Amino acid sequence: MDLSIILFTWWKGVLVGIDTFGNRYFQERKQNKHRKSRRWVLYKGKAEASKVPAQWHGWLHYTHNDIPSDNHTHDWQKGHLPNLTGTILAHRPDQSSLLHPQTTKHNASDYEPWKP
Repeated sequence: MDLSIILFTWWKGVLVGIDTFGNRYFQERKQNKHRKSRRWVLYKGKAEASKVPAQWHGWLHYTHNDIPSDNHTHDWQKGHLPNLTGTILAHRPDQSSLLHPQTTKHNASDYEPWKP
């Protein structure tokens, strides 16, 4: 994280909340009459926008002004997962995927031309 971001956050921001991933959400201390107060997030670890849960995304983009809490979820809702593309936990649809661990190598004897 850049030193200027840390100093700006310390000087201008007030901590609003922390999500389940450890990301910290801030808002400007002083309210300006002519514009909305700034809101921002400091990511824990690598900065990845998909780490922001839906409730916090709505708060960051002024969809709602209620500060989210973890107990707003319903029984039928799954927990938020960040984008797992490029990781070991990425979705592999079936064995035809090149990245599937059990993919077999094809050779010329596997080829069967189409005959009308």
